[in-house]
Amino acid sequence: MDTSNIITSIKVTDFENNEVDLLEKYPNKPILLLFYNNACLGCTGRAIPLAYQFKQDYKNIEIIGIHSNFTSNDVSKEDILSIFTIKELPFPIYIDKDHKMYDFFNSEGTPQWILLTSKGEVYRSIFGSQDNAQNRLYYALENLTEQ
Repeated sequence: MDTSNIITSIKVTDFENNEVDLLEKYPNKPILLLFYNNACLGCTGRAIPLAYQFKQDYKNIEIIGIHSNFTSNDVSKEDILSIFTIKELPFPIYIDKDHKMYDFFNSEGTPQWILLTSKGEVYRSIFGSQDNAQNRLYYALENLTEQ
């Protein structure tokens, strides 16, 4: 295994402004990160529902949303919940203040998907939520779960 692709820490904040290291909170499990923003229609209209579907289909992979802030405005739990009709989180969502983790992963835009192995290795990085990106995501998830 190429250890240069191993991520040792993913620090974000929860809604109470506490720092959370996602690799400590969700150890030894594959993780699919969805970097998104509430103002992104592709994120709220396609990526969030797709992430919810992945949560249903891939029980052995932790699905995590990360709202990346691109402005100085703080985002509250109510802001995040405002995009959901049921007013509860469909999967864990954290805040990426000042888009530090978004930048760390060299994200191309939102939505950006980062699939990590259970050892913290970047398995795939995929931008977008349209059909081509969705197909690549399904393929990557299937390949990772077969290993």
